[in-house]
Amino acid sequence: MSKELVTVRGDESKGELNQLVSFSLGDEEFGIEVLKVREIIRMTGITHMPNTPHYVEGIINLRGRVIPIISMRRKFGLAETDSNNQTRIIVVDVGGDLTGFIVDAVSEVIRISDSEIQPPPPVVSGGIDQECITGVINRTDRLLVLLSLDKMFSQGETQLFGTM
Repeated sequence: MSKELVTVRGDESKGELNQLVSFSLGDEEFGIEVLKVREIIRMTGITHMPNTPHYVEGIINLRGRVIPIISMRRKFGLAETDSNNQTRIIVVDVGGDLTGFIVDAVSEVIRISDSEIQPPPPVVSGGIDQECITGVINRTDRLLVLLSLDKMFSQGETQLFGTM
């Protein structure tokens, strides 16, 4: 990532620091651990695969390695939109395999302390599909939903991605 993209925020005296990559889907903002992110690339041609879950957009060849591409909008049940010049694929390590996630835009890298992370409300964290939401960060102008990519997919789904 270029240094222009990095914005450092947070009070370093409030406990252990976490670095997150923040991205948007529509009007909502999400964060994932920066250590899980391998790279961020522009949208590219995606080869569609038959008989895959509805949220699997397809596969791409990334420097000789075939990786599955997930539509985060579909995964979260959001309305589809056309790609634009802000649309990105975040390539991450999920369960030891690389997977790409299509997001509307990548915002910044932020640094937050553990004390800034609040647990998700019970109504949000109660469902099995919501296990991937590990916390909420209350920024001055917005809420940022913290995701755990390792909990986003079942073991069977993760194995399926490894075979693509």
